[in-house]
Amino acid sequence: MAVVTTTNGAGALVVVAFLSMLVPSVRSAVDYSVSAARSYNAGWLPAKATWYGQPSGAGPDDNGGACGFKNVNQYPLSAMTSCGNEPLFQGGAGCGTCYHIRCTRANHPACSGQTKTVVITDMNYYPVAKYHFDLSGTAFGALAMPGRNDQLRHAGIIDMQFRRVPCNFAGMKLGFYVLRGANPNYLPVLVQYANRDGTVVKMDLMRSRNGRPTARWEPMYRSWGSVWRCDSSDALLGPLSLRVTSESGKTLVANNVIPNGWKGDTSYSSNIQFR
Repeated sequence: MAVVTTTNGAGALVVVAFLSMLVPSVRSAVDYSVSAARSYNAGWLPAKATWYGQPSGAGPDDNGGACGFKNVNQYPLSAMTSCGNEPLFQGGAGCGTCYHIRCTRANHPACSGQTKTVVITDMNYYPVAKYHFDLSGTAFGALAMPGRNDQLRHAGIIDMQFRRVPCNFAGMKLGFYVLRGANPNYLPVLVQYANRDGTVVKMDLMRSRNGRPTARWEPMYRSWGSVWRCDSSDALLGPLSLRVTSESGKTLVANNVIPNGWKGDTSYSSNIQFR
């Protein structure tokens, strides 16, 4: 998102982007502990939380975000999403990461103290703290005690705590979406619904010739967010197999997951998932 904003039920707009002047910018900060934010063993860490979009929405008006995920208002993300500043978003490498979040009554009288899970789906360009979650309206309201969601959203910005947890997208397999604009020499693929680490750090492609796999893996490169790309002077003929590696070093292969005659703006399902 471009500007961190918060809207209350009365329609007032509170712009908190100016608070970014009170802390170092993403690019100039030298004490942003990426390792702590990415660790499963760091325990609860302090953060600031704001929210954007509609009070009961998923954040972006198009239910997407800078990670490239689609329909984040629907299962399995179910609008429990967040922008993350650079220690969380990591130039796209943090896309899909899952975090427990909570706020207590010491942070705000309407906070429930209950733990909720959110997924990083967007980028926060104007952080107001070392760690800044700009939550969807749904996720921010979920931190409140029953019946006090709007009261908490009215606060606009609160202190909270977070910790990284494994993702568990129950019933889902790894999904691959070929973006609109793809052509035989350019293949951009969105990876989504990765269990455990939530993201992949390496992706390779195996093409076919005369309908048979070449048995040669070719590297793909992170284009933006959770989108990986392959540029080729020769036509990328299917079926195409994809090999993905998680942050924890686990590797899975989706054999022939993208068929011959593949096209852009199309989702291709797999039968693999990280455990």
